Amino acid sequence: MSQVSVSVNGRSYIVACDEGEEEHLRELSRYIDKHVSSLADSIGQVGDSRLLLMAGLLVCDELSDALTRLDELEQEIQSLKDVRSTIIEKAKTSESQVAEVLESAARRVEDIAARLEDA
Repeated sequence: MSQVSVSVNGRSYIVACDEGEEEHLRELSRYIDKHVSSLADSIGQVGDSRLLLMAGLLVCDELSDALTRLDELEQEIQSLKDVRSTIIEKAKTSESQVAEVLESAARRVEDIAARLEDA
């Protein structure tokens, strides 16, 4: 277990994380700090707890939007897969129909050739 020092709103915090996750944790803390700083600039210093709560709510709102978008994209992917399956089935049917037409044409050509030979 590693410990990382992060800074949010000018205050340092020691946070534990798994080995190898230190830089990711620093990135996350910078992301929260960006939101806290933005809030502090717009509404002033209303206390660390309130700023962190508001920043957390903003991040949750972003996550909610991202999850909604992800769900929409997954539905779109499924729809495209369904369309693809339908197209593949139609292509197989069309291929079969083309094969039948070609076989029929070949039989006609053979019949014509046979009649020409007999004549």
